[in-house]
Amino acid sequence: MFSLSDQQISAWLAQYLWVMIRISAFLLAVPIFGARTLPARARIALAIPITLVVSPLVNNIPDVELLSVQGFLVAIEQAIIGFLLGFIFQLFIQMFVVAGQIIAMNMGLGFASLNDPANGVVVTVLSQYYLTLATLLFLAVNGHLVLLELISKSFMFWSFTSFQLNAGYFKEVVGLGSWMFAGAMVLALPVTTAILLVNIAFGVMSRAAPQMNIFAVGFPITLVFGLFIIWFGLSNFLPQFQQSLTELILFAENLLG
Repeated sequence: MFSLSDQQISAWLAQYLWVMIRISAFLLAVPIFGARTLPARARIALAIPITLVVSPLVNNIPDVELLSVQGFLVAIEQAIIGFLLGFIFQLFIQMFVVAGQIIAMNMGLGFASLNDPANGVVVTVLSQYYLTLATLLFLAVNGHLVLLELISKSFMFWSFTSFQLNAGYFKEVVGLGSWMFAGAMVLALPVTTAILLVNIAFGVMSRAAPQMNIFAVGFPITLVFGLFIIWFGLSNFLPQFQQSLTELILFAENLLG
């Protein structure tokens, strides 16, 4: 008669449970898959087939009881790994949101704000435009497949027995925040510089003709000139996007070791 012991059932569940926890946490943190517009049921439905494919390829499953303190610590560790890898790509997408915020504030479009359905926060219209453009480009270059490949490789380089959670990983990810702001400034610098020159010109005009209402005249000109520079600078958007994405993928691979 066919029978299964408690240890066999626990080992079979552990083969899939630990893997699913890391993948679910990763899908919750990454852009596109982790957006608030994607229902939690759809995210779980996506995590299950990925787990079924990846789990048979994973070795060194920890032999611990599922309902124990050690099992709880393993689950927390896998969730942290998933969030850590997903947060890296979230910084990449937020780079374009920050660039849009900087440009909008300099152009005078800071008041033109709307709700971002993906993150549930209020951002400027220009930030939403850059976010939509970056998301479409990310899908066009198969960035979603790169995400799935990265989480699959993580089980090879950060296995359950070889990974040791330390502060070094968090320090490197936190240092990536400066990279995000630097990339946002590179995107916003042409428009910011052009608008600065326009403001300097209006400053000289206000000194030469004090009777002119500089706010009534300067605001629409600054706005139109800024939109023109944004349109003219879109030709450099794709190279900057590709370079930033390449740097991020190299960072993620170096982080995995």
